[in-house]
Amino acid sequence: MSQREFLIAEEWETESGRILKNPTLSYRVFGDLEDRSKPVIWVCHALTANNNPFDWWSGLFGENDLFNPGDHTIICANMIGSCYGSVGPLSENPETQEPYYHDFPFTTVSDNSEAFSRLAKSLGLTRIELLIGGSLGGQVALQWAVNEPDRFANLALLATNAVHSPWGIAFNQSQRIAIEADSRWGERNSESGTEGMKVARSIALLSYRNYACYNESQPRTNEDGLFKYRAQSYQSYQGEKLAKRFNAISYHRLSHTMDSHNISKGHGNIASALSRLVMPVLAISMEDDVLFPPEEQEAIAKGVPFGKHRLIPTKKGHDGFLLETEQLSAELEKFLKQETVKL
Repeated sequence: MSQREFLIAEEWETESGRILKNPTLSYRVFGDLEDRSKPVIWVCHALTANNNPFDWWSGLFGENDLFNPGDHTIICANMIGSCYGSVGPLSENPETQEPYYHDFPFTTVSDNSEAFSRLAKSLGLTRIELLIGGSLGGQVALQWAVNEPDRFANLALLATNAVHSPWGIAFNQSQRIAIEADSRWGERNSESGTEGMKVARSIALLSYRNYACYNESQPRTNEDGLFKYRAQSYQSYQGEKLAKRFNAISYHRLSHTMDSHNISKGHGNIASALSRLVMPVLAISMEDDVLFPPEEQEAIAKGVPFGKHRLIPTKKGHDGFLLETEQLSAELEKFLKQETVKL
């Protein structure tokens, strides 16, 4: 399915007070949006993903998977600040006719939920049967559901939280320090900060995985050379891999987006915000997730009127929310078959 563009507004004030002129969202629709007999699934993607969940969430989204375009209408919009189509650092600034680069403003989880809301309204979607997201995508999904609880019949949140933790912010800041230490950081070109982003990705992987995961996937063996180990080459490889498909300024900005997450803003406190979620909510945790530990998802499930929490056994840490699709499909299918659910 080809990408579509949505104009958020001719002039749009972000939460930080910065004005974006003619900002757009890039989104995809899978299935027939005109066929209102099919349930609508809205997907919010994670930090470096795009608006095609069939690419990065296969096993859960696919022609023969739980969520498929034959049985559902599936929508996914690219986050603000990304480099995959929505307005971001590589977009043209209408005031200068050049890319924003480092002039692109810091945007928030709330900015994304507001932009997605405007897109949904433009598509005539007064009711969405399932809103689902993991990690940063789960933060945006939760914020949007808190803001507009009547729009969603069901909410599924994977490996996410109600407020980003000091631990998570510290990981993100460490990555930003690496990017900002790049000798080319600050240059007005698309390669600015790329070498630093490779280091940042290496730092991020330590939060996406865990001790047991590395022991299993990158074990030391008798074939290792002196001062040359599998874990070593793996870290370098993952940095190079990301650099081929993502932009460092976008990575820098999106890490700030994640840090901004706090659903209590405008609602008094977290408990008051969660109490607004009157739809069934499934909060899914990944075993031994060191970035978004299970207690964060447990707190969400306990704080909403109709919440359930499920822990997915995995040795993949935080990344299990993308990789354990067989277990996730089983839990989501069970959730969606409950009598209280309208999907």
